[in-house]
Amino acid sequence: MLGIIWVFIILLSCLYAFLTGNINQVSEGFFAGASGCVEFVLKVGAFMVLWQGILLVAQKSGLSQKLSKLLGPLISFLFKDVKKESTEANLIANNISANMLGLSNAATPSGIEAMKELSKKSKNGIATDDMCLFAVINTASMQLVPSTLIAMRVSHGSQNAGEILIPVWIVSFLTLVFAICVCKLFSKRGEKKWHK
Repeated sequence: MLGIIWVFIILLSCLYAFLTGNINQVSEGFFAGASGCVEFVLKVGAFMVLWQGILLVAQKSGLSQKLSKLLGPLISFLFKDVKKESTEANLIANNISANMLGLSNAATPSGIEAMKELSKKSKNGIATDDMCLFAVINTASMQLVPSTLIAMRVSHGSQNAGEILIPVWIVSFLTLVFAICVCKLFSKRGEKKWHK
């Protein structure tokens, strides 16, 4: 439906530009927008490739495994049905560590696999508390290196693209803590409701 609305707006704009004699400005706008889009994609893409390479080096060197082990106790504490050093614990740790490095693209495969493992414990296709918590943690993830945001700032000519680090750390940490607390609160309320 939204696609139809956008097509209608674009066609209506082109018709209005044609009737008012501004069709040249529309075509100039199309070309300027297209070239700006290509330039933006190339700049951000190059930055993302760099960080994907860094993550690959981290994985090959064992750094991401060490980070996963470091996150192990936290994962055991947060996820009640996930055993320490199990397959799902490792996948969750890999996903969280990739998100912390700001590499959401690299985090997606391990996130999907972790959700598949967690879904094996669900009954009748209903999401478990651990599945909901994992989705919440992914949505409000803590980012130590917001690489995509820094890449966007660089591509738009920012003189100091990294100056956003401390505000991003504060906001993403507070958001994550709040989201986990709300998720745990609803989980406890749901348990009380089922036991009545």
